[in-house]
Amino acid sequence: MTEPIEELSRLCIHTITTKPWSLEEALDQYTARGIRAMSVWQNAIESMGAVKAGERIRQYPMEVVSYVRGGFFPSISLSKRQDAIDDNKKLLEEAAALGAPLLVLVCGADSGQSLAKSRKQIREGIEAILPHAESLGVRLGIEPLHPMYAGARSAINTLEQANDLASFIESDLVGVVVDVYHLWWDMHLKRQILRSGLEDYLFAYHICDWKVPTEDMLNDRGLMGEGCIPLRQIRGWMEEASFDGYHEVEIFSNRYWSMNQAEFLDQIINAYLNHA
Repeated sequence: MTEPIEELSRLCIHTITTKPWSLEEALDQYTARGIRAMSVWQNAIESMGAVKAGERIRQYPMEVVSYVRGGFFPSISLSKRQDAIDDNKKLLEEAAALGAPLLVLVCGADSGQSLAKSRKQIREGIEAILPHAESLGVRLGIEPLHPMYAGARSAINTLEQANDLASFIESDLVGVVVDVYHLWWDMHLKRQILRSGLEDYLFAYHICDWKVPTEDMLNDRGLMGEGCIPLRQIRGWMEEASFDGYHEVEIFSNRYWSMNQAEFLDQIINAYLNHA
């Protein structure tokens, strides 16, 4: 295995980015290129479970940055809301088994009720799982999603909303995730990133690019430098807010998933070094 490259010391890859690879393939390929951090998606560990996956990861010089993804708290059904709480407690246990210090929350929404009601249920859901998170020492990262997902995926759509929610809950274990794909358009983004840093809410930073035109709102994200997101500017705001964590590449792309993943990983590294 190669020694880590200094320029890649803050680079993290989400396993969903190289979705066709198994966890072991991802571990082999990432470490061979000097990448020493990954965020693990649930699909990557389904075949072996969290305990065995954690044991396998610890055989590599690899840090687990986060486990993705929990959340999906809102529902017009009380039983479904309770199921979501139970599922998130299980996900927290899996995160702990993996050695992941953070569970990323895609908070959810239900189109059968108002956004305000969904947001209230999100708060209640986080509060319900917080004692379990505390017992395991796993943090909870609220990830705002682009407004195009407000109907079903998340009623938390701006960093201000995520900051307000973290502020209301008031726990050292609850913070926010800044994903440029979801937030780059927000005219208040710099102000809210600086607020996140001041209030110690900045838990994670996800990068990719917004292609123009975008052919699929879910599975057509671009490599850094391939679209219109001002990545260097946003990185500067994160650094101004004293964020010193990993830059996590999270790309959903049918086009990239269909190509040779080793070649794609080399493109990711090149894009990160030149544009992120």
